[in-house]
Parts: sequence; structure tokens; C-alpha cells
Amino acid sequence: MEKNYCRMCKSKNIKKFLDLDFSALSDNFLTENQLMEPETFFPLTVNFCDDCGLCQLGYVVPPELMFNEDYPYDSSTTKTGREHFTNMGINVCDKFNLKSNSFVIDVGSNAGVLLNGFKLKGMRVLGIEPSSNVAKIALKNNIETIIEFFSNKLTKKILDKYGKASIITGTNVFAHIDDLEDFMLTSDSLLLEDGIIVIEAPYLLHLIEKLEYDTIYHEHLSYLSVKPIVEFCKRFNFELFDIEEQTIHGGTLRYFIGRKNKRKISQNVFNYLKLEDEKKMYSMNTLNDFAKSVENHRKDLLKMLQDLKRDGKKIVALSAPAKGNTLLNYCKIGPELLDYATERNPLKIGKFTPGMHIPIFPDEKLLEDQPDYALILAWNFSEEIIKNNSEYKNKGGKFIIPIPKPIIV
Repeated sequence: MEKNYCRMCKSKNIKKFLDLDFSALSDNFLTENQLMEPETFFPLTVNFCDDCGLCQLGYVVPPELMFNEDYPYDSSTTKTGREHFTNMGINVCDKFNLKSNSFVIDVGSNAGVLLNGFKLKGMRVLGIEPSSNVAKIALKNNIETIIEFFSNKLTKKILDKYGKASIITGTNVFAHIDDLEDFMLTSDSLLLEDGIIVIEAPYLLHLIEKLEYDTIYHEHLSYLSVKPIVEFCKRFNFELFDIEEQTIHGGTLRYFIGRKNKRKISQNVFNYLKLEDEKKMYSMNTLNDFAKSVENHRKDLLKMLQDLKRDGKKIVALSAPAKGNTLLNYCKIGPELLDYATERNPLKIGKFTPGMHIPIFPDEKLLEDQPDYALILAWNFSEEIIKNNSEYKNKGGKFIIPIPKPIIV
């Protein structure tokens, strides 16, 4: 569905600044039999709201096509991810001195890693997760989970059984939601008077400055920054009162939102608003320059891979994250350049990447074959990935890190 108005302020004063062509759904990994079936590609464009400043996709794919029993993202796959989300739960409890047995809801709870952090601090926890396969991982780990989309229709069910929540979290989820009004109204109904919404998402400024365009895919409907969130919260009698920067996923912000006048607004909020103004983040010139840099990056990456291939080198992809499929589809990198991809996540092994149909094998194949180069698609975890594959490197293998500029290490 084409989106011709802003999901935060409802303005129709929106302008397209980036076109990544048509792309298959980044998490829709295919079985061998599905390769023989038609595959749907959707427009992948990004618009800018000239009124509130929100950057957002120009086309919205129905969430049921993306978040279902075949959803392959598991937040417990990487050590970096496990530590980050577990520590987040612990840190939020400490930051707000939450009493033992306080109730915490995580929206888009995935395998329950974040809620486990809260649970370690003695909190009652509940996950809301529409993808049954990863929700079952959480349930197996004794994280109570409702397998549904977060919406107002769940309010009575949750209140009757659990009562009101002290904290509602949404990590890399708020940006996935099209109906943000429903999210805020549902949160308002479920929160205690002094309750807090904690959102974590990649920061638009990092995306622009570090050329992280591969984080743009159909699940990520909004590309968040401080200015539009400040204005959006006011509509619901909430306010953004603090911000913390995190390093995961190439640079994210953690937003703390509470009811108006309940907490002092941190200087951090004003500092980020000033930074965004200084960086001219909401200028079409800035956004158009970013789009040109994206085009140049595609040329540079393709040239590097094609030159290596012409020299007779064998190249594979190491890791197959959703963001990697934006890169592969936009740059048209297929099996003619990458022999295969390897993965640790069992939900992806044995399947093929969406769009470009590169076969996925277990990580162990990297050592068995010892290809000349391994393109790290999950570059945001490159340090951990290189460390985990030190034997490959010691035997002469080289890594390619594609973002922000293709380099060989």
C-alpha cells in the first residue's frame, strides 16, 4: 500500500528522496521448492515529511506477510545481541529503581532476551510477539508470551490478568509499526500513571552519516530521530524526557517517554535537538546528498567484487541478515559474485536469500572451503564475527566489510 501521508503528524507534505528499486521482503528466506514459485517484489522508497521531519517508507507491506511463523530473526543468535538486551533490562530497572515484582511488557519480544534481563531483576514480564516460531523459543525459556500483534484489542486481556505495567519496551519495533497512534493509545491504557515507554531504534543521523542504507527494508517503516518523536509524543500528553546512545546495530538511540510533567526533561533531549539542527538533518539538500552517496557506494562495492571475481577469487557472504538482503537486492549481487552465504541461525540454514537466491550453509562451510574472501553482511557485528572466524583468517582468508565504505581486512 502506497503511503501518501506522514504516520506521525498526518501531513501530506512528504517528498521522496531515496529509491532503492523494487526488493523482495528481506526476511522472506526461501526453501528450494519455493524457488520455483513466483516471488513478490515491493517498492523500497523513502519519503521525508517536510512538516514534522519523519523519514519513512513510501510503501507499506501488510505486517502479516513479514511477521509470521517463518520469521527468521532470533535476537539470541549473537553474543553481542544477547548481552546488549539482557543488560538493557537490568539497566532500566536500576535507572528507575523499579521495585521487585513490577510488571514489564515487551512489544515485539522475539525470543525473550530483553525480558530475561528484567526477570533477573525480579520483575514480572510479558512478551507480545506475532511470530510464533520465535515466540515459542521465549516460551520454552519460561518467558510468558502472547502470540499476537500489539494493539488496543489486547488491553482488557492484559489488564485483567496482569494489571498495569511500570515499563513498556519496544526495541527495533516502534519503527516497524504503521499505526503509531494505536501503539500510544494502547500503551497509555496499559501503563501506570508514572509508567515509562522505552523505545530503542537505529538513529537517522547515524544512517545518513555512516551510509547505513542497508538498514532500510520493508519491516522498518520509520527512520527515527529526535525532533519528530518530541512532537509526536505531545499529541498523547506524553513527552520524551531522556535519551541514551547505544553502539549496537551501527548506532541506536534509546528513548525514554513518560506522561507530561512527570519527570524532568534531561539536557540530552535538547542536546540532540541542537545536534540535528546543526547537522541540517531535515534539509532536502542533506537527504539528496545521502541518496547520491548511496548510488556511489553501489558502484564501488560492485567494482570491488567484480574485480576480485575477474582475478579468479572465490567470494562468499558471511552471515545473512535482513539488512544484507537490501544490499544484495539493490546492488544486484547474486550467485554469479557470491558462491554462497553462511549462517549460525538454524532458521536460515538450508534456505536461499530473498530476491537474489544465494544458498545458505552453516558457518562451518567457511573453513571447509576456505574461500578467498568473505563479505560480512552483518557488518554491525563484524568484530564478533571476525573473532569467531579467526581460524579462517589465520589460514589466509580475508574479510570484506561493506559499510560505510567497502574495505578488505
